[in-house]
Amino acid sequence: MILVRNDYLELSEENGNVYIRTLNTGFSLKDFDTILRNYPRLKLSNFSKLKNVLATVSELPVEIGRWLPNVDLEIARDKMSASIFVYETPQYMKENQESLVQQILEVLEEQGVVHGVFDIDLTKIEPGKAFLIAEGTPPVAGKDAQITYLPKPERKPVIREDGKADYYDMNFISEISEGSWLGEKIPATVGESGKNVLGDIITATPGRDLPIQYDKKSAYEVEEDGKIVIRSKIAGVLDDVKGMIGVNRHLPINGDVGVETGNLEFNGSLSIKGTVTTGYTVIATGDISIEGIEGVSGAKLIKSIEGDIYIRGGIFGLGSTQVEAGGNIFVKHVNEANLTANNSIHIGFYALGSQLSAESIFVDERKGKIIGGRAIARDTIVTAISGNRLERRTDLIIESVNKQENYAAMQTKATKLKDLQTQITEYESKIKSILPILNQLTDEQKASFEQVKQTLSMLKAEATEVDHEVKQIMDELRRTGKAEIVVTKEAYPGTHIQIGKKSSLLTKMTNGKFLLEFGELNV
Repeated sequence: MILVRNDYLELSEENGNVYIRTLNTGFSLKDFDTILRNYPRLKLSNFSKLKNVLATVSELPVEIGRWLPNVDLEIARDKMSASIFVYETPQYMKENQESLVQQILEVLEEQGVVHGVFDIDLTKIEPGKAFLIAEGTPPVAGKDAQITYLPKPERKPVIREDGKADYYDMNFISEISEGSWLGEKIPATVGESGKNVLGDIITATPGRDLPIQYDKKSAYEVEEDGKIVIRSKIAGVLDDVKGMIGVNRHLPINGDVGVETGNLEFNGSLSIKGTVTTGYTVIATGDISIEGIEGVSGAKLIKSIEGDIYIRGGIFGLGSTQVEAGGNIFVKHVNEANLTANNSIHIGFYALGSQLSAESIFVDERKGKIIGGRAIARDTIVTAISGNRLERRTDLIIESVNKQENYAAMQTKATKLKDLQTQITEYESKIKSILPILNQLTDEQKASFEQVKQTLSMLKAEATEVDHEVKQIMDELRRTGKAEIVVTKEAYPGTHIQIGKKSSLLTKMTNGKFLLEFGELNV
């Protein structure tokens, strides 16, 4: 098919290829550009060849390009979009709208584009330029599971002064009634599938499921309005049970612990409105709150195995009182008593002639005092004043953490945890295989099956405990290197500063942050 013929050249098309034959020289590239504008379907493939051909007379036709279809379709690699190309002049498009629209629809049908096709508006299509004709519907990823727990009030003591008395208060006990809401989980969603322009379904990425953790002994889960809700099995106090939310049994004592009550030992939390009198003992697995303003005088032992201890009034230990907490101790003041906490000790006013041992020890940094005795921490000691003008010996000691021992212990426990998880998987597999034939078992076989289930429960409980211990060691290792003693106002002579094996006995008044710098104590 002859496309163009003049005194200089002849352009022809055959089988989709465009050829040129030069009759005379003198036809410029600028003139040829006019031909290209008039024939949008002509696409040059070799500009250099065209330039050379126009400069000479050629009897034989030379291939210089392709003859494009007047309507072409391009589908994106991901098949999420398709674009149309119209290779016609604006004039042609204006005069042949109906036929062009029909051609576009036929091309879409031939190529299988069936989804997300837009209305065809030829007035918006520019010759030879891509025009978005179809767009797929992308999948909507599922939402991750959302977990919310009942927040435990921050245990932060507040010192209030009204001109007559100092009060050491804090929000300590959070009472929970049976059936109370403790938390909830909105399950992960599967998401919404999408479609590409060819109509193929695109599966959505489901949201991540997350485990909801709670103490199975004191709480249970129930489905409500499409959510998994955690509720309390018992009335008691909100508690943190091995890193999981739970409820501890609560025993309120409206008066003192003494002759009328005898020594107390309770599996749960205790709140004592009065005090613990001389020579008496209080032991609880959970938190212990002693709210009497007069404090504790001469009590023998106050011990929380897993929780915190709060003594509003303070302690007059008379050299014999022991206070031990699996968590933290909060107390107004301490006189001649022994305090040991697995986490932190917080003292509102002063510690006088007492033995303190904890991860960290905090005495009010504005006017708190440690006078005499020993304060031994594994991480931090903070006080406003240490010692006194009489240069009373006061030991402030940070014990160094043995990293090698901790790493070895963590490795041992991690190996044990892996073995437990292997056993749990084996027992779960056994139970799964038996469940379909459970009704066919003899009484003896059913009894054995129950033993297997009990063993599995014990293994899971042990694995949870070991996992908790591994995390505790990891936390301790992460805290390594923060060892410091801070005296914000006055460290009197007679104060003994020790971090690890490095120590110094102060001989003059000073203050500041004491720590190891380049292996030496900066005193």
